[in-house]
Amino acid sequence: MAVSTFKRGLRFPSTRKEATEGKPVEWTPLLKQVVIPINQHLGAPNKCLVNVGDKVKRGQKIADAAAPGPMTVPVHASITGVVKKIEPRTQQNNSEGICVVIEAVGEGEGPGKDIFQALPILDPFTCTKEEALARIREAGIMGMGGAGFPTHIKLNPPPNKTIDTIIVDGAECEPYLTTDEAVIEEKPDMLILGLAIIMHITGVKKAIIGMEDNKAQLIPMIEAAIQKNDKAASAGEITVGLCKTRYPQGGEKLLITALTGREVPSGGMPMDVGCIVQNVGTVVAIAEAFKIGKPLIDRDLTVSGGACKTPKNIRAPIGTLLPDLTPGFIDVEFDKVRKLLFGGPMMGNAVPNLNVPIQKNTSGIVFMTAAETIAELESPCMRCGRCIRNCPIRLSPVLTNNALEAGDLDEAVRIGLMDCIECGSCTYMCPARIKLVQRFRVGKGRLRIKQAAAQAAAAAAKAAEAAKQPAPAN
Repeated sequence: MAVSTFKRGLRFPSTRKEATEGKPVEWTPLLKQVVIPINQHLGAPNKCLVNVGDKVKRGQKIADAAAPGPMTVPVHASITGVVKKIEPRTQQNNSEGICVVIEAVGEGEGPGKDIFQALPILDPFTCTKEEALARIREAGIMGMGGAGFPTHIKLNPPPNKTIDTIIVDGAECEPYLTTDEAVIEEKPDMLILGLAIIMHITGVKKAIIGMEDNKAQLIPMIEAAIQKNDKAASAGEITVGLCKTRYPQGGEKLLITALTGREVPSGGMPMDVGCIVQNVGTVVAIAEAFKIGKPLIDRDLTVSGGACKTPKNIRAPIGTLLPDLTPGFIDVEFDKVRKLLFGGPMMGNAVPNLNVPIQKNTSGIVFMTAAETIAELESPCMRCGRCIRNCPIRLSPVLTNNALEAGDLDEAVRIGLMDCIECGSCTYMCPARIKLVQRFRVGKGRLRIKQAAAQAAAAAAKAAEAAKQPAPAN
């Protein structure tokens, strides 16, 4: 089988995956409480549907938009219990957001037996497209690769966008993380069923399951699952595409290039080159939403790092707090922890403490030691060009950084600020240890504030102009 890739990027001396490679996904023990953020998706905010003192069941909807629109995704209770608090808590992006705190009651209705309040079983191959998309939304499914984009929107592109290829992103290029590999090994049938559902909804007849070549051992079980699924056979052509183990191969734009040779244009999206990309976890969640009526209430993730004595792949209810898993299920040498990451070491977020809840898009938790992280002070840019040579999107990070330091947001945007995928390749290679990605994230935030202020000023000016107009004569 041919192995493809993209240009530039990084080849790590070690992917640090050996601690959890080949390990199955383990259920967490029954929890005493969960803290569930009501807004975990990219889109319009939700509001609580429950109050303090309400009893809720695992799988029950507890938050949704006031007026459900296209960019909204509901949230469900992940354990059976009583709502104890509804209050702001720190989330994995280090911002505060409203969370529902549920305290468990009773026994036997926790995740270990996977008992939940199910949605009605729905046949995705006989229901209408609108019903299928509504089910995906109602199940609370969003992109689990990190961005949190509502899945029902991605599967319903505008009429002027012709889609001819579905890509399942199983590259999992971040160091340490091995959950997608473990899920494929555990649930190949559900993966193929979910992919067949996506192909049926979109009408696309070609799909590629993209993986790095360090997961080649999964190919026989994937092909076996394709062969025995009659819906997959009728859906169209499903193949496996192997890519070189190179970071950030799992970025959707780069995976598209590696598997199809197409390049997403500046400011564009995968649909602009005829592709839809979905993460492995998202595809499996779609299958479960139809076959067993399960909302997205659990998250598979990797817990690893040099300070973790029991690295493993786990399945945790959304809202799980780390103190409820340590010690016992997860053992950590906390005196050796230098940095706690939600996500991988390249694109993850460092969080201040253990009391940050697991969310739908939490791919991993990494307890890093001093030997695994760099805490050196920044020094002046050496103009070496390594950031340019290794940027997989072919940007000029040094020039973008110069524009941001000069306060010229327009110039930073012209150079490519908004095209940056924040993969961290430039920061990793910078000998001056300049925190380039962090600067770009701040720059994007400043740009959003500037744009919001401009929109507000335009709206105020329009309202003022309307107020000057004479009232119509009676």
